[in-house]
Amino acid sequence: MDHEFEITSDLRLTGDQPQAVDLLVDGLSHGLTGQTLLGVTGSGKTFTVANVIARTQRPTLVMCHNKTLAAQLAAEFREFFQRNAVGYFVSYYDYYQPEAYIPSTDTYIEKETDINDEIDRLRHAATKSLFERRDVVIVASVSCIYSLGSPDEYKGFALPVVRGQAAGLHRTVRKLIGMQYERNDIDLWRGRFRVRGDTLELYPTYEETAVRVEFWGDEVERITELDPVTGELLSELASVNIYPAKHFVTPQDKLEAALRDIRTELEEHLDELRAQGRVLEAQRLESRTRYDLEMLEEVGYCSGVENYSRHLQQRAPGSTPWTLLDYFPADFLLIIDESHMTLPQIRGMYHGDLARKQVLVEHGFRLP
Repeated sequence: MDHEFEITSDLRLTGDQPQAVDLLVDGLSHGLTGQTLLGVTGSGKTFTVANVIARTQRPTLVMCHNKTLAAQLAAEFREFFQRNAVGYFVSYYDYYQPEAYIPSTDTYIEKETDINDEIDRLRHAATKSLFERRDVVIVASVSCIYSLGSPDEYKGFALPVVRGQAAGLHRTVRKLIGMQYERNDIDLWRGRFRVRGDTLELYPTYEETAVRVEFWGDEVERITELDPVTGELLSELASVNIYPAKHFVTPQDKLEAALRDIRTELEEHLDELRAQGRVLEAQRLESRTRYDLEMLEEVGYCSGVENYSRHLQQRAPGSTPWTLLDYFPADFLLIIDESHMTLPQIRGMYHGDLARKQVLVEHGFRLP
């Protein structure tokens, strides 16, 4: 769907704002890789940036140093771009205790999380919009630098359902399971689907409404949008694109190759640990990794799957994992809000995460 950025506001550029917009746009057109917009609080920097986005017509990522600021900026951009897609992408944890090990006290801390369902929906809605249109502004916290699934595989798993299409109910169900949707014929919730006779009802992870697909034999007879709570029909649809329920999805052939690679690395690292006389570390690593391998074989997913992202995505050792930035096209615009706060936080998060994982690897809790 092709749309252009269009500012819907009664505000007009005043004072130094027109010159600032012209200079920023001119710098972008001449290939400048970095520019700084200075302004006191209340000087209209957000509106100025909105005009730069509208002038350049580029998909834009706005990075902030905390969730509160990101929510505030997302609300402001939604006011300026009411006909365009403005997404919100922050950490979906209400509570997050990362996996860690404290050698000095021999204390292992299990990963504990409490996921906010609404923020998870907004994250998926943000990535979905990047695949379907260019007039997209995503406001994100610095957590967007953390690993996400491959954008090509996420998009490749998308399932188009078209009225009149010979899709087949059972084939569609198998595809949905491969996309990490969970079948539950009683409780319809985000990321779940249910089947009643020849009718499939699905609640996409990124939507506030559910979809009902009615089959006649193998043919899709009718597609409707409905309220997942009341069951009220909201509209008739000619087609719908269904995206995966999780960002980490892997085709079966890649999953099988990844499992082989993980087993190979496991055996190599176990040999190293045993040769060094580190029997306890070897036992830890073997039991934990083999459990994860069983989960990946059975359901295609496991807790802490991001630890195996290099194998699942078939990347070279030491290569950069996929992040939200990889979901954008090559010509996207990156805005770093309050860069004096945000850039140091990015560096701190990177080095803190690296140090934590190195300790886990050193003491046999994770593969290198």
